[in-house]
Amino acid sequence: MATITPVFAHESERELAALLESYGVRWEYEPTTFVLETDDDGRPRSAFTPDFYLPDFDTYVEVTTMRQSLVTAKHRKIRRLGETHPDVRVKLLYRRDIQQLDAKYRLADAA
Repeated sequence: MATITPVFAHESERELAALLESYGVRWEYEPTTFVLETDDDGRPRSAFTPDFYLPDFDTYVEVTTMRQSLVTAKHRKIRRLGETHPDVRVKLLYRRDIQQLDAKYRLADAA
């Protein structure tokens, strides 16, 4: 069965997917959208779709760049997700985190 490669919104997402694959970590790209707020009629007003889901760890991963406006908005959504869906685990990774993981584990492989 052929694997369909998703179109990632940012290069950091592609880097994380490649790192996860290189270590055999199963992942899904943007599989779930969580409603964070609804209007009086029950229609979604705010939602959050984490970038990755790691089924073996039952954890979602959100990747962010260093642009402060994006970081602030993502922190707000993750905090709201914790309030509305307390059983959902989400980890926020910055691009530098992904690069550090990649460098660390590449060095470990070379040894």
